[in-house]
Amino acid sequence: MKILYAASEAAPFIKVGGLGDVAGALPKALCRAGDDVRVILPYYGAIPQSLKEQCTYRTHFYFYNSWRSQYCGIFEAKVDGVTYYLLDNEYYFNRPETYGSYDDGERFSFFSRGILECLPLLDFYPDVLHCNDWHTALVPVLLDTQFRERPGYENIRTVFTIHNIEFQGKYDPYILGNVFGLDEQVKPLLYYDGCINLMKGAIECSDRVTTVSNRYAEEIMNPPKSCGLEHILRARSYKVSGILNGIDTDLFDPETDQRIARNYTADTLKFKVENKKALQKELGLPETDEVPLFGMVTRLTHQKGMELVKEKLDWLADQPVQVVVLGTGDAVYEQFLRDCAARHPENLRACLAFDGALAQRIYAGCDFFMMPSEFEPCGLAQMIAMRYGTLPIVHTTGGLADTVIPYNPQEKSGRGITFQSFHPEDFSHALWRAVELYRDKTHFDCASTNAMAGDYSWGPSVEAYQNLYKGI
Repeated sequence: MKILYAASEAAPFIKVGGLGDVAGALPKALCRAGDDVRVILPYYGAIPQSLKEQCTYRTHFYFYNSWRSQYCGIFEAKVDGVTYYLLDNEYYFNRPETYGSYDDGERFSFFSRGILECLPLLDFYPDVLHCNDWHTALVPVLLDTQFRERPGYENIRTVFTIHNIEFQGKYDPYILGNVFGLDEQVKPLLYYDGCINLMKGAIECSDRVTTVSNRYAEEIMNPPKSCGLEHILRARSYKVSGILNGIDTDLFDPETDQRIARNYTADTLKFKVENKKALQKELGLPETDEVPLFGMVTRLTHQKGMELVKEKLDWLADQPVQVVVLGTGDAVYEQFLRDCAARHPENLRACLAFDGALAQRIYAGCDFFMMPSEFEPCGLAQMIAMRYGTLPIVHTTGGLADTVIPYNPQEKSGRGITFQSFHPEDFSHALWRAVELYRDKTHFDCASTNAMAGDYSWGPSVEAYQNLYKGI
């Protein structure tokens, strides 16, 4: 089957969040399963030079994005068996930031239209065009309203995946024609709650809509998790389903990972402590296994549970524990972490940076991984942590509820610690249960072994996507 996977970011070229991880791993897994999967994304100026050198110029052309005649270059690269197409326009994409520009609507309108315009030049008409989040939400709309009658486009089917419903692509109706190049007849597909809503248009026009976990597919049917889209999602619920993300188990493998101090497996879990002591030494913490080491790798935002962290981090640091937090984000949370680390210099470290290598050392070196997200469509960090035998502490929402099974000492089952309500006291109780579990080495080692034994690969998800594609 021929699949074109359209995303605004994709590892290894550019990664801002979980979408980049998924767009890097899922197409690779589908290719290994026998499908012809190609990925299309913008050719950002921020792509590392070493990766740009792997890209070959293929051709260029011009097309109208509304009334604007725009240049579009096409670069091509092949990584891990996957063909990548990168659409180039320096005005739109040669910027230091990936998202957050005042003209993001116009930028990703250009990208969406460019995806469809370039198919004849690629000589690749996919069976399925798989779009992701609001940045490519216009693709199904444009396909149905402007491209269907062109030769080669008649039988293309569309899938739209919601990775985070909080960001929907909302705009003033004025730009429908001026920026998106759509006439008033198309407005009902996109108009919702007083504005143009690109995600709403994709839900209307796509053959299938997926989310990145079963629990999240249920949660977005109702407020507040629906972020206002509950009416259209309920009306189109027959086409909505959840397919859990996986992780790249080749990249995240404690047995072969060269970024950690000592490799280990579930059978050699005793070597994991060497990663803990190496991390403690790197951070200037006392090198000891007598106390648990809590880690957190996250964007510092409200969604990621930082309000709970603000309430309880001082309390946690007063316990016989060590803590490290890695991340960047909202200034108020960054300042809180600086101040908190200053109050607890003996056992708390705040690393306010984006550092993928340090993140790996945290996954491997910590005993517990804090992920108290208010909502989490899927989440990858908790699966990476479990892959490394580090027990996640999570709020039971979205993909966290689908992947983290609470440890049961009677049955010696489960692989993490969960809490039900998004409340500081429930969070602190979960943290205290982690401290208590650490004191019981038999059960702690059992839970860690269970975590490492879990299947976090794309295997089951690939089969689900293949069935979805065949079904349409």
